Amino acid sequence: MKIREIASGLQFPEGPVAMSDGSVVLVEIARGTLSRVTPDGRIHVLAALGGGPNGAAIGPDGAVYICNNGGFRYTSNPGGCLRPIGQADDYSGGRIERVNLATGRIERLFDKADGLTLRGPNDLVFDAHGGFYFTDLGKVREEDMDRGGLFYAMPGAQGAHAVAHPAMTPNGVALSPDGQTLYYAETEGARLWAFEVTGPGEVRKLPWPSPQGARLVAASPGGHYQRFDSMAVDAFGNLLVATLLHGGITVISPDGQHCSHWPLPDQFTTNLCFGGQDLRTLYVTLSGSGRLIAIDDWPVPGLPLCFNA
Repeated sequence: MKIREIASGLQFPEGPVAMSDGSVVLVEIARGTLSRVTPDGRIHVLAALGGGPNGAAIGPDGAVYICNNGGFRYTSNPGGCLRPIGQADDYSGGRIERVNLATGRIERLFDKADGLTLRGPNDLVFDAHGGFYFTDLGKVREEDMDRGGLFYAMPGAQGAHAVAHPAMTPNGVALSPDGQTLYYAETEGARLWAFEVTGPGEVRKLPWPSPQGARLVAASPGGHYQRFDSMAVDAFGNLLVATLLHGGITVISPDGQHCSHWPLPDQFTTNLCFGGQDLRTLYVTLSGSGRLIAIDDWPVPGLPLCFNA
């Protein structure tokens, strides 16, 4: 791989979105901002959101939709690696937000779904209908934790409904190329799960012993201690999962039969997206060291997203 560092000094970056002008819009979770990184590495704050802006995606209206987890508490490991260790002391609650890129206006859309208070919204993906699936990772404290779930909302709606709840630490979320399979990555068990989509925001659920009705695609491939974070999908439907601790990118085929690992120099490889004219550039957030990198020669092009800006 040819790794190109674009920017450093970011404060736990996540949620990269490749823009048509060559820049990358991302969140800085520890800084509480939505930021733009230009191709020459300059960093510009677009919106000061507070809390813990986590996942980001372009909606059908051209705005950026944000999963805000309410904030983490951090510690620094030897070597300066920043890592989250639980709920922030000034935790401000989970919510979904919208940022108008033209004006910088921030709009808080909702903080509940089906009467459930959102605890730590993490990642989101838009479907062809203009709605979006999002995960709630839950929240961890010293003595207990909140379980999360998967949800679905339409832009302009006053709330969301639960697709699957409760679920253990759902993190990255993605759709197959035909939109008929909904995937999510489970952080704690490094597991990849899948649902059959039957309609916008609706899935077919398997019976017990599936814990939440999903099909298990893969579980901690390679037998390493690792945790799964966010993910992207390539043109063939393979899942590229940002992998924590066993730092790098885990590539999993749609049937889970083939897995490979591409190591990267950060234990907190947290998120990735495809960009460039041919979608062969992979942008990756290395959050522990605060960097955004690009891999310009990824062997398989990415799957085009439903909406871009």
